[in-house]
Amino acid sequence: MTTIRGAYPVLITPMTEAQEIDWGGVKNNVNYFVDQGVSGLVINGSTGEFVSLSKEEKFQMVETVLKEVNGRIPVIVGTAAETTKETIEYTKQAEAHGAAGALIINPYYMKPKENEIYYHFKEVSDAVNIPIMLYNNPFTSGVNMSTELMLQIGRECKNVTHIKESSGEIGKVRDLARQGKGDFEVFCGAEELVMESYFVGATGWISVAGNIVPKLVTDMYNHFQNGEIEKAWEINDRILPLCSFLEGSGKYVQIVKRAMDLQGLAGGPARYPRLGLSQEEEQKLKELLASLETIKN
Repeated sequence: MTTIRGAYPVLITPMTEAQEIDWGGVKNNVNYFVDQGVSGLVINGSTGEFVSLSKEEKFQMVETVLKEVNGRIPVIVGTAAETTKETIEYTKQAEAHGAAGALIINPYYMKPKENEIYYHFKEVSDAVNIPIMLYNNPFTSGVNMSTELMLQIGRECKNVTHIKESSGEIGKVRDLARQGKGDFEVFCGAEELVMESYFVGATGWISVAGNIVPKLVTDMYNHFQNGEIEKAWEINDRILPLCSFLEGSGKYVQIVKRAMDLQGLAGGPARYPRLGLSQEEEQKLKELLASLETIKN
């Protein structure tokens, strides 16, 4: 089984101006991230607009990316859906194409009760043979899973090996990492609390900012692992304004896509009804990129 640790950019889905997927751009971006030395990649996640993609597009994204990566780094596939049956179908397809794991948030419209969330993950876990990263994000799903529920799922669902904690509650990261040790590992999902999460036991980061500064997020993780704490904090402080902009804007998808365009990579528009950046947002992004020296001339 592939070891899943480190900073994993959660990739955008590049689009043409006609709002169709730019498949050539997908491949080019993937190779760029591999060349930057990232620990792994996540596709079909929130930043990848998975709720705006058709079933066929999600399947093709898995096939395209896994073929292009060709085993060079681990790829985690977002396989969440509103029903357990669909989630199993997406997860089996990811497994069949060689994904290292599946990232799964709870059903995000129905606001399920805790016993329903447990049932959902237990059924998916029993149906596949691939590591599952449970994803707690109350801001998008409307449900903030309790620490007790996540511990139970991590202990009793054999294929749940990781938890992505995005509630912004650092105490939850701490308690999950300490009490779940030996049963699962915890990844940070809050862009502004990465170093804090590493200190309390997180072993990785599913990173939106990693689209824009992949080498920096990778170096930050590596410095921390090597005990070079001051160097890790220096990078954290350098990228924190970008992370705060992403977290607080309500337009993290559009910000990342525009940043990719400005860096000479494949971004394009977000799918409607998401609209582009305002002039003020565009200017702020350019200032942040200039401070990070990432704009391609």
